[in-house]
Amino acid sequence: MRGRTPKPTQLKLVQGTLRKHRTNANEPKPQGDLAEPPAHFSDVQREVWDYAIEHAPKGLLKKLDLSVLEIWVTAFVFHREASQKLAITGQVIKSPTGYPVMNPYLANMNRQAQIMLKAASEMGFTPASRSRIAVAEEAIDDDPWARLAAEI
Repeated sequence: MRGRTPKPTQLKLVQGTLRKHRTNANEPKPQGDLAEPPAHFSDVQREVWDYAIEHAPKGLLKKLDLSVLEIWVTAFVFHREASQKLAITGQVIKSPTGYPVMNPYLANMNRQAQIMLKAASEMGFTPASRSRIAVAEEAIDDDPWARLAAEI
């Protein structure tokens, strides 16, 4: 397939830009909101998971999105750990032969940041992707004309 990656239908629905004539009638519709973290997560990963679930747009993350959020949480935790180690050891370290080399934690931190950003953009967590989301329920609450139209 060429061109731009298609925007998920659920994201269009949350944003209020869904057009029935442009949707795939046979698209699978995942069920169940994502809530509980995987059992193998550490306490730190569970905290990050809970934070993401609490602050994600309501109704956007479904159980099928478990793997994407799991990747994001894991990358987030590894990025934080690498950043903390890097703050202690510095960006440049001495090799066993005595020459200055780039700290391996720096490469690890950068790689985890790339993974986080890729997963975050898929879930609407980045500022650019978040700016395209407008939850329909919030719009009705703020606009008296929308509330009147909803009552009719």
